[in-house]
Amino acid sequence: MSRESTRRERYDNKKRTAETYPISLCCVNFKHDGNLGFLIRAAACFGAQHVHVIGSIPSRKLLNSLSGSLYDYIEIKQYANPSDFLDYTKDHNVQLVSAEIHESSEPLASYAFGFYRDTCLVVGNEEIGVPAEILAHSDIVHIPMPGVGVCLNTSQTANIMLYEASRQYARHQKYHQEWGEWDSYHLP
Repeated sequence: MSRESTRRERYDNKKRTAETYPISLCCVNFKHDGNLGFLIRAAACFGAQHVHVIGSIPSRKLLNSLSGSLYDYIEIKQYANPSDFLDYTKDHNVQLVSAEIHESSEPLASYAFGFYRDTCLVVGNEEIGVPAEILAHSDIVHIPMPGVGVCLNTSQTANIMLYEASRQYARHQKYHQEWGEWDSYHLP
């Protein structure tokens, strides 16, 4: 890809061979618009299908700039509250995996994503995290942090979760292509 082409031309060219996985992201009423822009960018880079937003969405102009001009390449779905989002996930049989430091969470590296249905990775608000209503319907994971810090930025957390989910999905696809039958076999 030549730097003589525009960013949009490079994206359009790559779109012809880009993969999309049955993975989406959900965020909860971010305080900082940059975090949503970064989520849109990560979703486009890792092949996610959608970004679900519970709460307000800034203007397209702002988000397009913050997302590295990837706003038009990801479908954004908006919900007024967690209940509306949960109704959508129930109606569409979506598996929820929420990132939260919680007594019942498991390390992301040991979590085996199940690819028998669409998966939505949920990251919470910068201050209050993922609402309890959503956690009650989710598998809960955390990213171990051996350093002095205890909490990553929410968009960084989404990037790590997307990387791991897309990595496992690609391995699952490869297994299916090599061995045939698509089943509920999970590859960590």
